[in-house]
Amino acid sequence: MGPIRGYKKRKRTDKRSQENGSSPPASGSASGSGSIDKDEPLDWFDEFSKRVNGLQSPSKSSNKFECIFRMSRRTFNYICSLVKEDMVAKSREFSFINGKVLCLHDLVAVALRRLGSGDSLVMVAEFFGVNHSTVSQVTWRFVESMEEKGLHHLKWPSSESELMDIKSKFEKIQGLPNCCGVIDTTHIMMLLSSSDPTNNMWLDHEKNHSMVLQAIIDPEMRFRDIVTGWPGKLEDLVVFQSSNFYKLCERGERLNGKKLQLSEELEIREYIIGDSGFPLLPYLIVPYEGKELSEPKAEFNKRHSATQMIAHKALAKLKDTWRIIQGVMWRPDKHRLPRIILVCCLLHNIIIDMEDEPAGDDIPSSHEHDSGYRQQMCEPVDMKGECLRDELCLYLSGRLPP
Repeated sequence: MGPIRGYKKRKRTDKRSQENGSSPPASGSASGSGSIDKDEPLDWFDEFSKRVNGLQSPSKSSNKFECIFRMSRRTFNYICSLVKEDMVAKSREFSFINGKVLCLHDLVAVALRRLGSGDSLVMVAEFFGVNHSTVSQVTWRFVESMEEKGLHHLKWPSSESELMDIKSKFEKIQGLPNCCGVIDTTHIMMLLSSSDPTNNMWLDHEKNHSMVLQAIIDPEMRFRDIVTGWPGKLEDLVVFQSSNFYKLCERGERLNGKKLQLSEELEIREYIIGDSGFPLLPYLIVPYEGKELSEPKAEFNKRHSATQMIAHKALAKLKDTWRIIQGVMWRPDKHRLPRIILVCCLLHNIIIDMEDEPAGDDIPSSHEHDSGYRQQMCEPVDMKGECLRDELCLYLSGRLPP
């Protein structure tokens, strides 16, 4: 995973994760950890529903949980199990306005509601019947816990079989062979004071204050590597070259796996694809430029664009589900925001890892995740990248010699 500016490693984080550009390996499969916590009151959501909505019975609120928290009860319980130790350590300092102490599931519910709804601290506080300072403190404690305890849900594939599965699924989408991921960027907009001259560094080319998020995404819309925390005015090229992923690729330590033999004389290395804002490299393939393209090149661009859509959908889904990063954030702490973005990406992945199918979990009708931002153009072209793209183009057109 790339650098998260403002993120301070906690004492139990595996230092090796910084060396190889990925997060610590998972200790077990997420999909098998969805049982209800033994400490959870069996009637917790029934009581919760009555308290905030006046619902009379669990049967009448069977779909209400998914509507409120954007995930299944099973996934909610798994997240509770991840953060339990950290969240309950000083839980007695948090209480409802009526004096009742918040239990673990109350604490997690408050944090998820804040991150998922994008509502103000005051609105979330009114929804739960707590003070707005409680919402702020609980949410931040949750973020701190998740960025450590949930980090294994965001990592580059650690085994050949896992990577082979990713390649196979990408090839089934539009036929691109040996493709390992799709890279894209989006902007997290902020409303900052114009009277503070230091805020000008966050003013991007579209005259918005923003922070950039770069993500490499697999065919199931899972985030495999992210970079965030940089000002939105930086070009995609600059952000990419700042990443651990780029440095690992340049050293031959990433995207250096098994090559695919397409003919007796041609083999295709591992690569990712990106839009025209990224450079054409031996391991990063971007579309052909120009209006009068040959039929094979036009067909290549069509397949490339259709595969690139995976990233558009993932980023649109991220912002639609975790709405705290969807709109314009009101004067956020610029040191904490990258960590919030990271946790939203972790939660996005956890829902996928748990094979969740919450009610209303449709992909947003619009795949536009960066409304108002123009397509960037990057000029640098590597000859080896150009050669690989041409070979892929010929292969997809069926014109590759045996």
